[in-house]
Amino acid sequence: MKNQITNAISDFFFEYETPRQVLVRNRRVGVVCRIIQLVVLAYIIGWVFIYEKGYQSTDIAVGSVFTKMKGVGYTSINGSERVWDVADYVFPSQGDASFVVMTNYIITEGQQMGKCPELHGKHNCSSNADCEGGSFKRQMTGECVDETKTCQVLAWCPVEDDLVIPDPPMLMSAENYTLFIKNSVTFPLFGVSRSNLVEGIDAGYIRKCLYHPENAPLCPIFRLGDIVKLSGFNFETIATVGGAIGVVVDWTCNFDVAVTHCKPKYTFHGLYGNPAETDKVRASVGYNFRYAQHYMEDRIPKRTLFKVFGIRFDIIVQSLARKFDIIPTLTAIGSGVGIFGVATVVCDLVLLYLLPKRAFYKNMKFKYTDTHAQQDSEWLGLETSDCCPFDANARQGQGTGQTDDPDSEAGSTETEVPKK
Repeated sequence: MKNQITNAISDFFFEYETPRQVLVRNRRVGVVCRIIQLVVLAYIIGWVFIYEKGYQSTDIAVGSVFTKMKGVGYTSINGSERVWDVADYVFPSQGDASFVVMTNYIITEGQQMGKCPELHGKHNCSSNADCEGGSFKRQMTGECVDETKTCQVLAWCPVEDDLVIPDPPMLMSAENYTLFIKNSVTFPLFGVSRSNLVEGIDAGYIRKCLYHPENAPLCPIFRLGDIVKLSGFNFETIATVGGAIGVVVDWTCNFDVAVTHCKPKYTFHGLYGNPAETDKVRASVGYNFRYAQHYMEDRIPKRTLFKVFGIRFDIIVQSLARKFDIIPTLTAIGSGVGIFGVATVVCDLVLLYLLPKRAFYKNMKFKYTDTHAQQDSEWLGLETSDCCPFDANARQGQGTGQTDDPDSEAGSTETEVPKK
């Protein structure tokens, strides 16, 4: 018993087991195996390492965006001239990553709280019964005004008339406004911080540059008309009813090279619809909102109501940085080596189940033992090779046949080394 335990421990620590391999000379199977291996190799090199860059670790940046508008607009309505500056046409004025530039508007001046008839076409009536309170969005008084045949409402009077939108837009000059974008990003994993004011973008350059996708792709100053054009829209169309445009600042960096190569790329996208669509097929076209300027006149609170049509700009920062790392590299290599096993599995299936002489290959691949013969030899104290010499010779004899046909199964060989 003690010897058996000692032998078992000795075998566990000092013996090595290896799978049995059979060399098969068969053109069809060999070609299938090599094709599969080449496909796997192309996938590992082409997709995993070159396209997906599986040898690098990745990180996403955290950052901030600061914006500033510049430009002056001018309008003249019924002889009333007005100049619009940044404080008038930018909402909000703090320079956020999302803001609105007013391009068109409808003004209702001198409103004060009181009772007045609704606009024609809204809440029409023929009697007071048609103007019951709570039936509509406005607060009804229950009275039908004979002059207008509309319901009387309690509201800021006179009520706003926004049925006709000015066309062309009132602030068509907004096309020449300029937008300055200042963006900084930090990649925490790699400890790298970058700004869109990269090397060579100094104060002197900023004062005279204007973004162009080919001539000045790193200039952080953009003309609004160019932004709208690059997003695929017509400025006059979008300025009339408003819209939304996304300015994407893309930081895709490879830190295996110098950090100075990490530079932003700007792209522009219309966010409120497809420019190829027509107004007839789109619902809720444009972008608008209202705000009011309140004041006192003869101790009566009044206000000037603005319905603003504008272009909403959203500055969107997206980032992805890569750098060589041994851990993802080894992981990619290990997974690739594992995928190479697919060739072996497929070829074994072909050999063992599809070829005409699959029984012959099974006999060569798998070694079977006779349990009863082994038990008898152990009872007699004989080696298995001594007990069954004929079976061993027969197995050796199966691989001695030679043929000139490289696809013949008879070309397969097996060699067993006798124990000494």
